[in-house]
Amino acid sequence: MAFYITRRASKVWRRICGEVVLEIPLLAQKWKLLLAGLFFQYIHGLAARGVHYLHRPGPVLQDAGFFLLPELGQDKAYISETVFTFIFFSFLLWTFHPFVFQSKKIYTVLLWCRVLAFLVASQILRIITFYSTQLPGSNYHCREGSKLARLPLPDNALEVLLINFPRGVIYGCGDLIFSSHMIFTLVFVLTYQKYGTKRCIKQFSWLIAVIQSLLIIASRKHYTVDVVVAWYTVSLVVFFVDNKLPELPDRSPGTISLPLLPLSAKDEDGKNKEEHKKFPNGNSIYTVDLV
Repeated sequence: MAFYITRRASKVWRRICGEVVLEIPLLAQKWKLLLAGLFFQYIHGLAARGVHYLHRPGPVLQDAGFFLLPELGQDKAYISETVFTFIFFSFLLWTFHPFVFQSKKIYTVLLWCRVLAFLVASQILRIITFYSTQLPGSNYHCREGSKLARLPLPDNALEVLLINFPRGVIYGCGDLIFSSHMIFTLVFVLTYQKYGTKRCIKQFSWLIAVIQSLLIIASRKHYTVDVVVAWYTVSLVVFFVDNKLPELPDRSPGTISLPLLPLSAKDEDGKNKEEHKKFPNGNSIYTVDLV
């Protein structure tokens, strides 16, 4: 038993090392894109912090979702955040599954470049939208009488730039249309829908996305319009951005992966010569095995 565990652990370790060696050249090539996408998450938080200064509390708007769904209350507001945390970390762990499991359909670095592109495009639209019109917040801390509904003018620029993380993110007001939580949820679900392999998990992820939508409304964190707009806006953004980006190389077993990094002139000449040498079944002698 101990020998089996040791042997299994050594296989997993070799697989992890192999993936690290494979992903490092991709990271060296794409690190600027990844860093830009991560930095924009801060810009998005900074924009949400800025609109809080403009927020003016008022009567909660009439909302069909508020009428249909019972209010969870402040003491149960953690439920929607718990579901979102589960979605976020489940997707994060899945993107690194090639480092442990044999199913290697994705390259982690390239996948996160794609995911961040979806997030940034959606968040740009969100920033434009909630700065266009400031609605009175529906959340409890954004209503009239709450000390957090209005932010006093900052004493210095540093107070704005630090965005009072994480309290400033959790207790923000004014960044309503459309829901940031739904941006992340739908981007993750749509990405797994395309690159995931388990049909049952795909179906479950869509169910979780619907539950998350209902919980956001029941928690009164957003109006129904914030969630509805997120569903079709994010879906369209993912569709159009995905069509503009180059397709990820297929790492399915039995397929021939194309080189991910530019070939040198010498390599290109060698490839051109080898392209003329093909087997009777049409396959080229020249292959690059990245699996």
